[in-house]
Order: sequence, then C-alpha cells, then structure tokens
Amino acid sequence: MLILGIDTSCDDTSASVVEDGIRIISNIISSQTEIHKKYGGIVPELASRRHIEMIWPVVDEALKTAGVEFEDLSGIAVCHGPGLIGSLLVGCSFAKAIGYSRGIPLIAVNHLEGHMFSSFFERPVPAFPFIALIVSGGHTCLYRVDRFGRYKELGKTRDDAAGEAYDKVSKLLGLGYPGGPVIDRLAGNGNPKAIDFPRAYLPESLDFSFSGLKTAVLNYVKSNPPIPPFPHSGGFAEAKEKGGKGGFEDIAASFQSAVVDVLVRKTEWALKKERIKSVTLSGGVAANSELRRRMIKMRDEKDLSVFIPSVSLCTDNAAMIAAAGYHHLMAGNVAGLDLNPKAYLTL
Repeated sequence: MLILGIDTSCDDTSASVVEDGIRIISNIISSQTEIHKKYGGIVPELASRRHIEMIWPVVDEALKTAGVEFEDLSGIAVCHGPGLIGSLLVGCSFAKAIGYSRGIPLIAVNHLEGHMFSSFFERPVPAFPFIALIVSGGHTCLYRVDRFGRYKELGKTRDDAAGEAYDKVSKLLGLGYPGGPVIDRLAGNGNPKAIDFPRAYLPESLDFSFSGLKTAVLNYVKSNPPIPPFPHSGGFAEAKEKGGKGGFEDIAASFQSAVVDVLVRKTEWALKKERIKSVTLSGGVAANSELRRRMIKMRDEKDLSVFIPSVSLCTDNAAMIAAAGYHHLMAGNVAGLDLNPKAYLTL
C-alpha cells in the first residue's frame, strides 16, 4: 500500500512516498532556511508564498524518485495542523485537488501524530504502550501512546517550546537562525557547569516552561557581555575575529544543559508515573547531540527502551505524515473535501 505524504506545516515543503507505513521509498524536502535566515526567524507570509512555488515540484520529484504514478497510490496523507495557517492551506488545498481529480482517498494527519510515528521506520520498532517526547520549535510535550489513535497528553509547554528557546537565545547572542544547530556546535566546546542557569522542573506537573531560562540568559549576557562591544551583528564569528571565545561556548553549553536536564528529568517522571519502560524521542530538537546522548544514558542507567529516529527524520518531513496516514487509512479514517487546516489542533 503506497501513501503519498505532504507536509507544509511550517517552512519546509516536503513530499514522500511510503509503503505500508514502514518503508520510505522517497522523501523530498525543500528547505526555506536561506529565505528566513536574514530575518532571524520564520516569516509566515514568505513561508506560504514559497510553499505555493515549491509544492508541485516537490511532489513531482517524490513520485519520480519512487518510480510511481498517482494511479499507484492508495491514499494521500496531508498535515492539516497544527502549524502556520497560511502554510497549511497550501498543502491541504493541493492534496484535496489531487485527491478529487484523481479519485484518491484523502487522509488528514495531525503533525504531532506524525512525529510519533517517525520512530517506526527503523528497527527495532517501539512496542505499545510507550511514552512519546516530542520536542521542536513549536512543541514540547509528553504523550502516553497505548496504540494507534489512542493518545493521552501528559504534559506540554506553558510558554516557549524548547526549540523556540534555542532560536531566541541564538538571536539575542547574535548567532543567527536557526539557533539549534549553532548552539549545539558551540556547546561542544563549552563548560555546561560554567553558568548556573535555572531549571523550571515544575514538580507538581509534567508541563514544561523555558521562558524563564531564556530571560536568565538575557540577564546574564547583559551583566556579562561575551566580548565588548556586544556583537549584535557579527555574532560568534565576529567575536572570534577579535581574538577570543568571548564566553559563547560556556553560555551555549550551560543553556543547553539546562534545557536537556529538564527534558530528560520530565521524561523519567512520566515513565515512572505511567509505569512504562519504553520512550520515543522525536521533533526537530531530537537532532540535538546532547539530548540524544542523555537519552541513551538514561536508557542504560534505567534499563529502558529508547527509540530515536535518524537525524534526517527528526525535523519536519512528509514521510512521518505518510506513516501515520497509512494507519488512518487502514482504520477507515478518510477525510472529505471540506477538510480545513487548523493552526491550533489538539491530538
């Protein structure tokens, strides 16, 4: 059974052909990073316009790479939320048009559900039930997954998502966008104990909060400029040219340590509370080297099963949408042509 997946939830235009929900035949992604980099973050209007330009070329490339035609497809799975509404409209409109004109079943997929199933492309696959930690630029949440379609939200962010905090800290340090990769690289050369940034453990719940940490970094930088004058424009590269680390590595390492400590601790609490010994990690921040290392360490120390997709499957991609779409189709969950995207969509 071949499913065409389409994802335009944020700034990447992606299309993928997946067989039986577990084998990726093609997975094409058109990145918009270069477009948004100069603005220090995603500009929704520019993102939606770029999706309009790229949606057909990307889908066409996915089909050609897979060696299939529309007639070979069993369904078209499209992400209909949550995400940027203008971006979502492009993907949903395109999927509905193709589905209607070619007579192919349309499948609506929640973006978070897609992330959950990104761990099913590699072996071994998670066994139900498991705890799903989803960490990205827009989401930081914990779910109990008992089976396909049965999810229980255990905790979510009360303010900034972890990936959002990375981007904002990178911006205030003048390090550019996206912030996750550059902070991860700098942290590798820094001391994670150099600065005692706060950890919002919120022991009364499994929710997350990173806004206070972001503010703590801002206050620290104001009181302890990495290098005078504070490099608003050139960032780390400018500081290096002026002859020194400027404290960027230690700030990055200490900030990252605070984020990862909270993510891992909350996951441990969720596993204990739900009496489950298996966890999946997904979302763009799942590509972070320190988070991956700490999750593996937790696995070894706690005798757990931890499933982490390859880095290429952590960020937004259409393969995960197709994987979830396969299960929806098998369950008979087909969407109508009245399908509308939703910027805010619960799971």
